[in-house]
Amino acid sequence: MLIAGWLIGAIVANFELEPYDTMADISYAEGARHKLDVYQARGTVGAPVVVFFYGGRWQYGAKDWFRFIAVTLASRGYVVVIPDYRLYPEVKFPEFVVDGANAVRWTRDNISAYGGDSRRVFLMGHSAGAYIAAMLALDPRWLKGVGLSADRDIAGLVGVSGPYDFLPPNDATLADVFGGPIPMPISFADGPKPPALLLAGDADRLVDPGNSIRLAEKLRSSGNDATDVIYRQQGHMTVLAGFVPMLADFFPALRDVSTFVERVRLKAPAPVSVFTKAVSRSR
Repeated sequence: MLIAGWLIGAIVANFELEPYDTMADISYAEGARHKLDVYQARGTVGAPVVVFFYGGRWQYGAKDWFRFIAVTLASRGYVVVIPDYRLYPEVKFPEFVVDGANAVRWTRDNISAYGGDSRRVFLMGHSAGAYIAAMLALDPRWLKGVGLSADRDIAGLVGVSGPYDFLPPNDATLADVFGGPIPMPISFADGPKPPALLLAGDADRLVDPGNSIRLAEKLRSSGNDATDVIYRQQGHMTVLAGFVPMLADFFPALRDVSTFVERVRLKAPAPVSVFTKAVSRSR
């Protein structure tokens, strides 16, 4: 995963779909890992905002590796924020979730200056980053700690290949990352929550796609708007191919995210089987 993320980032490092501006290394809190990048298509005003948290088992990763996602989303009219956050062994849970909350607080306070609509902030993440995004959207204590609430301040959640409902790991390092029982996002799915779109591949061998199915079902059982989309013959990393600039038009993921964001704007219900080339269940 480390090599794949770096390689994709390198391939698209100089690739532009549309002219965009990058504001790099903006501090959202004190500390070397508390910096974020903002990507804005030139001329964008009042655009939906995506805060993207990358994966890496909470142990590695860098915002620069995932520039390709920001470039693709910015080219479709979004303002994109990619924060770094502290990693193990520098910190353990819940510090990386706290960092995520602080990045969202910065976004709400400042994104209008970069052409974004602070009333339409979507949290998105891949793998361990999807865990962070889901915890921020579902467990109220983290955003409450920075004076926000998901029902008021978060427009929606987009999770990609996320671990939301898994057994305690046999991996000794992960056990140390969390220092005990791992809080599961699915445990906080009761009650009103932001709309959710959960994407995964049926060939994912790192994170069981059942995580997405079970979380979406739990959210729907509480009366929430939730859609799980399981892409056929896609794995943990290949799901991200849907956000690579040269490939996005050949995969459904980007279209599915765009459809979701627009549907949330219109406050329209999710029709069954709205997505193609995937197994999909909606509210």
